Amino acid sequence: MNRILVVSNRLPVRISKVQKDLQFKASTGGLATGMSALQEKYEMRWIGWAGTTDTTEKDKKVIRERLEENNMEPIFLTKHQVENYYYNFSNKTIWPLFHYFTQHTVYDTKSWNVYKQVNKVFLQRVLDNYRKGDMIWVHDYQLMLLPEMIRKELPDAMIAYFLHIPFPSFEIFRYLPWRNDILDGLLGADLVGFHTFDYARHFYSSIMRLRGLEHHLGEVRKEDRVIRVDSFPMGINYKKYAEAIQEEEVKREVRKYQQICKEGKVILSIDRLDYSKGILQRLYAFHQILHEDPSLRGKVTLILLVVPSRLQVESYKQLKHEIDEFVGRINGDHGTFDWTPIKYFYRALPFPKIAALYNISDICLVTPFRDGMNLVAKEFVASKEGKEGVLILSEMTGAVNELSEALIINPNDIQSIVSAFLYAINEMLVEEQKSRMESMQMRLKRYDIYRWSEDFMERLEHIKKLQQAAKVKLLSTQRREELIQNFGHSNKRLLLLDYDGTLIPFVAKPSNAKPDKELLDILTGLNSLDNTKLVIISGRDKETLDGWLGHLDFSMVAEHGAWIKEKGSPWDTLEPHTQEWKNEIRQILEFYVDRTPGAFIEEKTFSLVWHYRRANIGLGEIRARELADNLSQFTLNMNLQVLEGNKVIEIKNAGINKGRATLSFLKEKDWDFIMAIGDDETDEDTFNALPEFSYSIKVGTSSSVAKHNVQSHKEVRALLKTLTERSFDEKNS
Repeated sequence: MNRILVVSNRLPVRISKVQKDLQFKASTGGLATGMSALQEKYEMRWIGWAGTTDTTEKDKKVIRERLEENNMEPIFLTKHQVENYYYNFSNKTIWPLFHYFTQHTVYDTKSWNVYKQVNKVFLQRVLDNYRKGDMIWVHDYQLMLLPEMIRKELPDAMIAYFLHIPFPSFEIFRYLPWRNDILDGLLGADLVGFHTFDYARHFYSSIMRLRGLEHHLGEVRKEDRVIRVDSFPMGINYKKYAEAIQEEEVKREVRKYQQICKEGKVILSIDRLDYSKGILQRLYAFHQILHEDPSLRGKVTLILLVVPSRLQVESYKQLKHEIDEFVGRINGDHGTFDWTPIKYFYRALPFPKIAALYNISDICLVTPFRDGMNLVAKEFVASKEGKEGVLILSEMTGAVNELSEALIINPNDIQSIVSAFLYAINEMLVEEQKSRMESMQMRLKRYDIYRWSEDFMERLEHIKKLQQAAKVKLLSTQRREELIQNFGHSNKRLLLLDYDGTLIPFVAKPSNAKPDKELLDILTGLNSLDNTKLVIISGRDKETLDGWLGHLDFSMVAEHGAWIKEKGSPWDTLEPHTQEWKNEIRQILEFYVDRTPGAFIEEKTFSLVWHYRRANIGLGEIRARELADNLSQFTLNMNLQVLEGNKVIEIKNAGINKGRATLSFLKEKDWDFIMAIGDDETDEDTFNALPEFSYSIKVGTSSSVAKHNVQSHKEVRALLKTLTERSFDEKNS
């Protein structure tokens, strides 16, 4: 049976010390339930913080032994670590920033350093427990550096990561001084999961803008790995909540609550104490409702359950104080001798009491300013199977995509909450309530917590298979050695080398792509070999290639095949091409330059190129798509070709391509060794033109007709160096 190492900030068990005795209580949270759903298919081992800092060595021994019985591995942290890693960086930096509360965000280098330190503590425990073949599933914002740390130590491990809170837009995320470290940490995983596509989209935007990584259909390519980024809306244990009313303990709690709320409608609000939950705004709305419609006094009761949280953080203390005061004010202003508008509970309640509250409530208010998912909304809906009820839901929750039949409100608009409430209480018919509930219930049944965890693991296994398939094409040590030996034994060699992205890294500014001394030495060495024809086959114009490489005197191809320069000869064309079309096309390109700050036009002899590598990434891609569609229609009968490359769109005469230029070199001799190396779409024409025995190599791990892949231009240079050195060694031996 395969094994999953689940790594989270906290273990699914609460450990407390009462006097001298340790007490253990299992957690009933959504994550614990989701992991239990996998136990039939996988062996599970859970790694996490024990949740306590006042343990003696004797206590630690007892905790380890007790948790080992349940296949759990505790991590013990000091008070200093918990204070800085958890309360400070995790909950004063990441939590507020990712929930768009920049005014509460603290940027503290000391806390960041401890955050890194604690992630390394978790790393060591993972390494201690890892067995070859294990799947490692890292959870949430406290451990965002851990995937990359694991990847460096266990390069072939199967690593997944899931973020249980929102991922913010790039404009918010960029505030974080350590943003690149966080992105690199997450990209150590094979699968990065979010609750919604919006969060995944924000992540795509950040890695494109900050790390230069693009995605295609949810797949990100980083060096030699394919990383899947996807959305997995976390579900609930639907059956547990739908059938809770059948339990005797829940029935008893229902009767108790019904005695407290004898008449009228019951409104329910359940939240952990947090400024992101919109609790005060909910109270403002309720206060306004009682003012606007005095007839509701005595006929509605708001049950406000606030679960204590993070009282070590000053902003949470202040929020608790404001809630207490406002509840007192509302009850004082509107309450009567026999009616209290708000029943306020500041505590955590066990499942039977929570289930009872869901069952007796007519309306559930879920109105956070920002929430990763919000399972309370889903639990309330599940509890209403076969019954009426109304969910009033913030459009800022991750759950809103699945619960679109709720009354959707903007939490910043108090009047929208008031209007939704009045519609629910005064106008919505029972039939409409049931109809809305049934639609949401069908959705939640299909994608419950069990399906969520299974779906995640299935996707992880799938991406690992894709990675393994890609590795098959990587130029192996054995195949590399075979290539080098064949090169050494051959008498008529042809080397076709692309320039940008192949011999040098791709750069945003074209003028920064000049060859360095190492590259010039490599090309000089190859060009000096007997029986070897070196051809640089590039998209650059002939003037640039002449200025950079002309003094080395080897064969070159410019503008993707428009110009050819044989060794010792001037530039020439395969056939004449017209340029009259340029004026019309240039007007279109100039229009898109004006609409895309940073874009520019490059004119070559037989082509025009629209560059957007300096433009805003998102805008550049949108404009490029528009331009390509426009040009495809415009050039339909003009014998022109529209070519999309790396941050460029090039328009040129049809028939000009690297493949055609390659054929002209293939005809020269009966070559016994041919190798072509390139990195983008234009090089596919070269690969397609080669005979079967040739070596074709694609730089990068994207799909290609090339027989092999290498990870970067550095590997290309290393290979070319070896070819030269081995040839000189054999010649001199």
